[in-house]
Amino acid sequence: MPHSSNSLQLWLVRHGLTASNEAGRISGWEDPELTPTGREQAEAVAARLVDEEFDGVWSSDLRRARQTAALAWGEGARPDPRLRELNFGILDGEVWRELPTATLTAMKRFQSFVAEGGESTAELGQRLLSFFSELPPGRHLVFTHGGVIYWLLGRFGDGAWLGCGELVKLDVRLDELC
Repeated sequence: MPHSSNSLQLWLVRHGLTASNEAGRISGWEDPELTPTGREQAEAVAARLVDEEFDGVWSSDLRRARQTAALAWGEGARPDPRLRELNFGILDGEVWRELPTATLTAMKRFQSFVAEGGESTAELGQRLLSFFSELPPGRHLVFTHGGVIYWLLGRFGDGAWLGCGELVKLDVRLDELC
């Protein structure tokens, strides 16, 4: 869909690699820093953003997303807690491969997942729709998290999963945000 006055063109960037990612740990609202590889990934995104212009540049308020934004774009990204990863509750810090099979299956289905002490994917969706529905039409660069991008691509795109430091473009009509 071409960019129009009734749409958002979202450039979504997943934060760079953290030690938690390397260890296969869940890091929803935990706040790890980027590793040296994560910093290199963010700098590689910077090369893709040269000469691009955006109507808004946004970031999750968590450190790994803010660091990625600073390395890839500079200090102009505005942090917003609604762009945080899913709150995984008691699962934060757990190792993915050590989770019970039923939990892993529910997490992979994602659209109906909720962790004890965390939030549901429906609540994640509500917070994301709240954020994106407030944006004016135009091009927006967003530094965020894997679960956030996965939710958005599941709702408005092809449902793909992005690796750390990857970028995807997504066009969304404003009337789809209701």
